Amino acid sequence: MSQTQDPGEGPQETEPEARTVPEPVAEPVAGRSVENGRSVTDEPEAADGPSVTDGLEAAGQPPVPEPRSEAAASSPDAASRNANATNAANATTANAATTDAATTAAGQTADGAQRAAEVAALAEAIRTIGGGATASGPAAAAPAAAAAGGPSADQARETALRAVGEVLSAGGAPAPAVAGLATAALAAFGEGAAEALREDPWTLLALPGVRPEQADGFARALLGSQAGPGDPRRGQALAVWLLEQAAVRGHSALEAGELQAGLAKLGLPEPEKAIQEAVLDGRVMPFQEEETGPGAHPVAEDEEPPMRMLLALERLALAEDSAADGLVRIMSTFEPPAAGTDGAAEPGEELADEESTARESTDGDFAGEEAVRPTTEAWEAAAAAAPSASAAALLRAVAAHPLVLHTGDAAARAELAALLAAARGLGLRAWSAAWSEHGRDALAALLPTEPTEATEAGAAGIPSLTLAELLGAGARATAGTTGAGAGAGGPGRAADGSLAVDLLIVQDAPLLDLELAATLVESLADGTRLVLSGDPGQLWSAGPGRLFADLLAAKPCPVVASRTPDLSPIGELVSGIGIGELQSVEAPEKEVVILTARGAGEAVHRAIQLLTDSIPRALGIPAEQTVLLTPGHGGEAGTRALNSAAKAQLNPGPGRFAGFDPGDRVVYSPLPGVNRPGSVLGGDGAGLRLALAGGEELLLPPTQVDRLRHGWALTAHQAVGRRWPGVVVVLPEDTAAGLTRQWVYTAFGRAERHLSVVHAAGPALAQAVAERPATPRTTRLRAILAEHAEQAY
Repeated sequence: MSQTQDPGEGPQETEPEARTVPEPVAEPVAGRSVENGRSVTDEPEAADGPSVTDGLEAAGQPPVPEPRSEAAASSPDAASRNANATNAANATTANAATTDAATTAAGQTADGAQRAAEVAALAEAIRTIGGGATASGPAAAAPAAAAAGGPSADQARETALRAVGEVLSAGGAPAPAVAGLATAALAAFGEGAAEALREDPWTLLALPGVRPEQADGFARALLGSQAGPGDPRRGQALAVWLLEQAAVRGHSALEAGELQAGLAKLGLPEPEKAIQEAVLDGRVMPFQEEETGPGAHPVAEDEEPPMRMLLALERLALAEDSAADGLVRIMSTFEPPAAGTDGAAEPGEELADEESTARESTDGDFAGEEAVRPTTEAWEAAAAAAPSASAAALLRAVAAHPLVLHTGDAAARAELAALLAAARGLGLRAWSAAWSEHGRDALAALLPTEPTEATEAGAAGIPSLTLAELLGAGARATAGTTGAGAGAGGPGRAADGSLAVDLLIVQDAPLLDLELAATLVESLADGTRLVLSGDPGQLWSAGPGRLFADLLAAKPCPVVASRTPDLSPIGELVSGIGIGELQSVEAPEKEVVILTARGAGEAVHRAIQLLTDSIPRALGIPAEQTVLLTPGHGGEAGTRALNSAAKAQLNPGPGRFAGFDPGDRVVYSPLPGVNRPGSVLGGDGAGLRLALAGGEELLLPPTQVDRLRHGWALTAHQAVGRRWPGVVVVLPEDTAAGLTRQWVYTAFGRAERHLSVVHAAGPALAQAVAERPATPRTTRLRAILAEHAEQAY
């Protein structure tokens, strides 16, 4: 591909002795970001050290993610699909021998959910009373009981924890694991957790990091000979667990046959019956849909298309329905611009009052002003003034359509900036939202008004935000941050709670998982213009779903492909990878360097030498502006090994603050798929003080240190949404089988000025680029859109 020498052309150094830096001892974190397209070294992002499940029997699998907020499907389309789901459920159970066992199992699990809801209501009532409001009903009894000398909330919690601990100990949980498991159980099941575990020991599978063999052992200890492999409670728990594991891998649903095969592999004697019972219980939702995609067989006009049965967790089914409903609603309520010159708004002007509507924004940009509806002539004038043909095509598509897909890499961001500036010039409340502060600031820098010290990105006049800033603290925001970018001003909300925007541009759209996508589209008012922009070749979301890819396949709206090329050697290399070709490129300034390694140890040595010496010396890119990327966390050349070696060279220390020292480079992961690079400023009893990318500072309490990792080396999923001046990609031989074109494209594309590849994967790299485009995901969104939106593009 290019030169094979070290970019510094210096002598090879002996490998330094890497001092092991212990990472914090913590519980496994539910739903932590993991690499999709998993290789043999891919592991969940849990800190090294004993976990809450150590000693139960076996560990090492990805933790089961805890459910996030469910998206409500309230439209008529959603009601129709729910009815179809009910019919499918009836069809699934029509030939069942009996439903008595399923009814019993449903009753056993309903109590736990009801208790959890009651506890949540009680906690809310206590908070309300503490704020000076009044409360009544059962929720008001707790503070009254405390005032009368009854147990306080803390005492009740301690009592519940002890009760759960006793059940766990009786079930054979090792003493070091009991406290962590008890806390997780109480969070999941409420104060009735002990009773729930006694009644259904396989409920333990719902806790993070618990494996089926561990739950089986727990059940045998509590139930004795009654804990048979065909127990209905076991079947339901295993069905849900398998679907949760599929969600970690990115699937929003599984085909019925695949789920049955998984249950049979776990020793369940009647997999089909277990699925029927899980459906009747409401924990799993069935859907019948027409087979689509490359594997679908063509049928004649008079033939019925082949159908498949999909099974999904309730929360993911609702989120996928909600995302589809929101997109259909936006498209169906759009009013195209009027033709004619009378009352037309030229760029920078507003329409007359009779062609305007009142904006009832509660705060934010344009609050209280009149809504503007530019005419087709005004849009055409703006398109004619666009700086490029691609920007003009994007403006014309947005003028005529409510939903537009825009494809392109980082070079295409200029087209989004041109659209944003033109729309605001037409008087529209136009905003952009990016996955990270890197994308936010990069687009802001391209706008006509440059940010100043008094005008940060996201503040008044710079309509570029992160998604967290746009949606507010309740949706993926990072709590506890201060400084530039924290709490940045946004568009505000209208009286009905929707975002006060006329046009929303979403960068990095392939990174939207289903639940975040549902939240986003539900926050948009009827008729809002929405532009989803991203690079279709990069990795999909860390969470379940593939929204952008499904929209491209369903074709419900126009697609504007950027024609803005990246002519750099890195851009040429990445473009070739995107079409399945790993080609050689000319790199006269050492923009691309390929180094081979004989094994993982040599790969680590070469990577650290590049980071600490060769790249800074030869290219002038400091170590803090270079990142190491590797497919997984574990293994001899995973992020843990690379970070340990990098720390030994760049910031040696004892790790006195939960494994970290001031000056350590870190990555903070507050939520699944959200990764914030930064550095450690210091620490004390209150926690670790971090300086995050974008200028924010964060005090991380000791209870959340498990969300922090060293950050000299990252996985590709941790790096999405960002670019660095220098990137070193490490490809050890044990990851060869898990490489895909999508992963290589994403990793190589993180580099702006220089890319080094330390290559120990042999011919597997070229094979992955040519033959393995991406790890497949099973989703329902494309079929839903095909049912309710015309495929016109």
